[in-house]
Amino acid sequence: LCLEKLFPHWFPHSRALSGAEAVNALRPFYFAVHPDFFGQHPKEREINENSLKRLSAYLESLQKPGFKSLKPTQLTFYMRETDQNSSDGQEHFGASGFRTVRFTLHTRDLLSTVLHILNCCSLSIEHVQSLSANVHSQPLKEAKRMPDRPIKWDKSYYTFTGFKDPDEDLEQVSRMETTLTSWLDNNGKSAIKKLKNSLPLRKELDRLKDELSHQLQLTDIRWQRSWGIAHRCSQLHSLGRLAQQNLETLKNAKGCTIIFTDRSGMSAVGHVMLGTMDVHHHWTKLFERLPSYFDLRRRLMLLEDQISHLLGGIQVVYIEELQPVLTLEEYYSLLNVFYNRLLNSRIPFHPRSLRGLQMILNSDRYAPSLHELGHFNIPTLCDPANLQWFILTKAQQARENMKRKEELKVIENELMQASTKKFSLEKFYKEPSVSSKQMVDCCKRLLEQSLPYLQGMHLCVSHFYSVMQDGDLCIPWNWKNGEAVK
Repeated sequence: LCLEKLFPHWFPHSRALSGAEAVNALRPFYFAVHPDFFGQHPKEREINENSLKRLSAYLESLQKPGFKSLKPTQLTFYMRETDQNSSDGQEHFGASGFRTVRFTLHTRDLLSTVLHILNCCSLSIEHVQSLSANVHSQPLKEAKRMPDRPIKWDKSYYTFTGFKDPDEDLEQVSRMETTLTSWLDNNGKSAIKKLKNSLPLRKELDRLKDELSHQLQLTDIRWQRSWGIAHRCSQLHSLGRLAQQNLETLKNAKGCTIIFTDRSGMSAVGHVMLGTMDVHHHWTKLFERLPSYFDLRRRLMLLEDQISHLLGGIQVVYIEELQPVLTLEEYYSLLNVFYNRLLNSRIPFHPRSLRGLQMILNSDRYAPSLHELGHFNIPTLCDPANLQWFILTKAQQARENMKRKEELKVIENELMQASTKKFSLEKFYKEPSVSSKQMVDCCKRLLEQSLPYLQGMHLCVSHFYSVMQDGDLCIPWNWKNGEAVK
């Protein structure tokens, strides 16, 4: 590997990047691979989602104190092909739509990782240099010995020598950092145009959803992913055509919630999952099997009650936002393994002593834990003796966490309503990964602002800035305004 070709000349004497700077440096990369831009390509979207999770874990490991080395991590991404030289300044899809990029991470620090990713994706690295402020810009061979600690020079030193003042560089980076008002100024008009163009399709989506819900007597129709409005309409049209051909079979879903997702089946909580890549034949077979799924669902709920009885009345729950997507069969198997272990161990719990508490089962954990929302995370293969000790010692804290969660949820709803009213938002929502605590903090600061661009808009609180293809505005919950938040 020729490092001189891969890394620029300033790399050897650059300071280490912080986690926040690494994220800023990778913004062009995240923009090119973000799953929300692959709404009509479910396979590519899922691959990008999984690869981003692995990349995030790799970057977090690099920042942990005392880490020694990481195993090489091979990642695959689908990147949007865009025309960077368009005259109107807007991004355009290329003829192929996207391209495949594969690379292996085997770096030992954030800066080299960022540079490696950008180089492998053929993205510019010029902006990384401004994030890597140097105390001196002299060549490496002239720097015989680096001082043990940085020297604070007088401003006149930089005036007469011509060296860059690192403090000024850091101030410039802070000034260049995206703020909410600057981002809305730059993207508000584009979002308004996209939203206006999407309004006819949004009305069509609502009409189709209402008609199918009434025709099949459904509780709701939802989507697991953030597919675009046009894609959702096509899915409902497809379901509508199937209803015309085989209405009586589809009526087996009476009272159910239908979710369009990646695979067909019934979810752990009893929702009918329609895989968007499956044909009508697969959907029809699923609707025909629904009575047997309902029977398995009843057996699963009985199993949850039996586990609850053995554990002092603690409620077994499945939280869609916090757990992996499981089918009914997969979740039943998980519960059954845990139930049989409890039966064999006979852990003594006082009857109903843990009523009001909640627990979720995890197959990928080795030790129990207490979530900040108040529920217990219990591994399926957890040692029964350790489980008893952990639950009993953490029960009071769990009740306090649950009480705080309920109080926070009330405050969150009040602040969301106040924000919706103040800014005349058409819709205000958040991604499931944004906690109530984060949402409360976001709304409190939003209410202190004057943001005329938000009037009539669809606003989503997330972890990044983005204008979705149908005009929804995404802002990070920890958005910055004016000076960067330290």
